[in-house]
Amino acid sequence: MTSYRILVMGVSGSGKSHIGRLLAERLDADFIDGDDHHSAANIAKMARGMPLDDDDRRGWLMTLADVFADYRRADRSVVVGCSALKQRYRDILRSGDPKLAIVYLQGSRALLRKRLTGREGHFFKGDGMLDSQLADLEPPVPEEALSVAASEPPESIIERAAAWLVSTPRRA
Repeated sequence: MTSYRILVMGVSGSGKSHIGRLLAERLDADFIDGDDHHSAANIAKMARGMPLDDDDRRGWLMTLADVFADYRRADRSVVVGCSALKQRYRDILRSGDPKLAIVYLQGSRALLRKRLTGREGHFFKGDGMLDSQLADLEPPVPEEALSVAASEPPESIIERAAAWLVSTPRRA
């Protein structure tokens, strides 16, 4: 059976965790929420409504790259939900697995804001943080990722992602 290392990426509120869990279930893979690997300092900063900068994210991204590398060495499948907003962030993650498959969930600001304001108990706060993420976003090019509308029904996204995974060779 083929194993996959998959990144489900997008701005906060795009559905990374929900879609990531469903995709992992579909593929009989583990799911890891990248947010669970933030440092306490990063979480505290975001809880104060302050966006993270590249220095804040570096250690977090390296930790997630190590996760991908561990799964690659074990030839096991994993789906990680992580914003991975910039190309250089995705390059860091690919250092863990050069054949990393990326599913990009794109959404309008209005959709993302609506989802974020409906969340309870999450450390991501404020329009300023959403605007910062949207400003930082460097959408992946078609050769890098499968792009899907976050507004699509989850079942549709999972079907498209599963079909794409088996039909698209990963570049190394």
